[in-house]
Amino acid sequence: MKKGIALILASASATALAVPAAAQDNSAFTGPRIEGIAGYDISKAGSDVDNDLNDEDDESIDGFMYGVGIGYDFPVGDRVVLGLEAEGTFSTAETEVVDGDLEDLGFGAELDTGRDLYVGARAGVVAGENLLLYAKGGYTNARYNLLANDGTTDIETDVDLDGWRAGVGAEYAMSENTFVKLEYRYSNYNEGEFDFNDDDFFDDDTGESDRFDADLDRHQVAVGFGLRF
Repeated sequence: MKKGIALILASASATALAVPAAAQDNSAFTGPRIEGIAGYDISKAGSDVDNDLNDEDDESIDGFMYGVGIGYDFPVGDRVVLGLEAEGTFSTAETEVVDGDLEDLGFGAELDTGRDLYVGARAGVVAGENLLLYAKGGYTNARYNLLANDGTTDIETDVDLDGWRAGVGAEYAMSENTFVKLEYRYSNYNEGEFDFNDDDFFDDDTGESDRFDADLDRHQVAVGFGLRF
């Protein structure tokens, strides 16, 4: 009887150990993917251009972010996943007057958010049943649309900013072909150029200004739903 009980317990223990191992296989997180993305987006002036004279004026704009992403993930061992990814998003964030001050991110003009492009990579580990935890990073290029006034006419320009992005996230495989994810991303834009819509402001035909230093922070919390193929 004791031997029988011991045998049953040993079998149950082996099964309990085997099930998590199978559940933590990374096959559900590999291959090509496409996803829809939505979430909260906030851009804030960095320390180099922020208004340090007024603590209440944080010079930030926020709104709803939405877009699409693609990627390809491949296995490394049993539980590790590496991937390449690209993304294009838009945002409803724009300037507004707060307590009589225009929150303009230090650009001195009305401003709204244009497209945001990202190319990067991620590395993840299968942490539980159908759950992948990952970190990501790469290059991002954002466009902001400015409307200024020189006293007589309105001047409309675009600002293209280059920077880097880092983030962390969790992805849950709902099935072999569908997944949902939650992600936090931080971006810093440190260099940019003005892209004028009117070439009359230039002595050449490039339509772009010289490169300049910038300091703009961006925080995003995103959710996504995707398909694997």
